[in-house]
Amino acid sequence: MELAYLGASIGAGLGVIGAGLGIGSLASSAMEGIARQPEAVGDIRTNMIIAAALIEGVALLAEIICVLVVVTK
Repeated sequence: MELAYLGASIGAGLGVIGAGLGIGSLASSAMEGIARQPEAVGDIRTNMIIAAALIEGVALLAEIICVLVVVTK
């Protein structure tokens, strides 16, 4: 039982760290792209927001799975 809590908390932490690193890398690349082509700001921003939303969705799904592991045990 205790190992389920440990596994869920490690999984939740890794999910949050992964999402943070992914969004940070995404924003960095978007800023570089905007600096190189200022006329493409709208397209880059739209694609960045969509990708960030997908990353956040995966992170939220990971958190929900970790919570379900704890609740169902």
